[in-house]
Amino acid sequence: MSDGSVLVTGAGGYIGSALVAAIAAARLQRIILFDSNEHNLFQIQQRLESEFAHVASEAILGSVTDVELLEDVFTRFQPEIVYHAAAFKHVPLLERHPLAAVHNNSVGTYTLAQAALGHGTRRLILISTDKAVNPHSVMGVSKRLAELIVVAMSNTAISSPAIRMNAIRLGNVIGSPGSVVPIFLRQIAERRPVTVTHPEATRWFMSLNQAVEAIVACGRAEIEGRILVPELGTATRIAELAALLIGEVEDIPIVFTGCRPGDKLSEELVYEAELHERTIPGPLQVWNTRRLSRVELGEIVTTLCACIASRDVPGLVRTLCSVVPEYIPSDVLR
Repeated sequence: MSDGSVLVTGAGGYIGSALVAAIAAARLQRIILFDSNEHNLFQIQQRLESEFAHVASEAILGSVTDVELLEDVFTRFQPEIVYHAAAFKHVPLLERHPLAAVHNNSVGTYTLAQAALGHGTRRLILISTDKAVNPHSVMGVSKRLAELIVVAMSNTAISSPAIRMNAIRLGNVIGSPGSVVPIFLRQIAERRPVTVTHPEATRWFMSLNQAVEAIVACGRAEIEGRILVPELGTATRIAELAALLIGEVEDIPIVFTGCRPGDKLSEELVYEAELHERTIPGPLQVWNTRRLSRVELGEIVTTLCACIASRDVPGLVRTLCSVVPEYIPSDVLR
């Protein structure tokens, strides 16, 4: 872990706040807390002041899409390492708001990476998701594009600013807001039917501690332009998880609702074309993925920004499909 300033975007979120606590425990000089959610930002700021008073911190309220704000933050604080956890993540909701999803998750990542590149930041770690692999959702394809952005913009060449950018793909983090376990527990507590999309639906799960440890390990990795994947074991059948949580409670059935727009029966951890390189401490599997040129990337982002500005959803979807040909848009977007 660096002993200089660390910037955490999405610092007040479920993963972000736990990551901030882990970083603070390492006794860094300064943590910059960046979040667009006022309440979440206030909560993590109060926690730091209460539990880690020895660590200097700055709370910044704003969006990673704000070029001028990022320029100010990087100029003032000169972070040595950036953990990028800010993202829109709710699959069905984002199917209805593709422009917002791509603007925040993809264009925001590009804007942040540009700021880091221009200010001598040494490392940037994107927190990604297994939904970025062969995506069926706007959320997934927006995160896949974010992966391609950090891979393309990573650079350790001597002749230009050196910055290591990598992405880490996480599975479902147990307990995160909107994930199945809290929803199931609430339905059980209210003695309502437990809703599962499909009898064969599976997901990879990991604890919050596992997620944070994997992210911190990714931050230490002496590699660049790679996708890192933690050891996630075997995928869990969602219906079996629901039955386990129901346990001996009587009169609570499992109801299968069908896949929602953007849902997949099973997620995947890597693309078929990605090349496995090695295993590093974490343990993390290192994968070499497709790498765009910076010229290609700039043209893609310019096109997406034009679509967003003109509210051109069909143009946005066409662009996403051309960049991520594995993406299968849902019926909502077709």
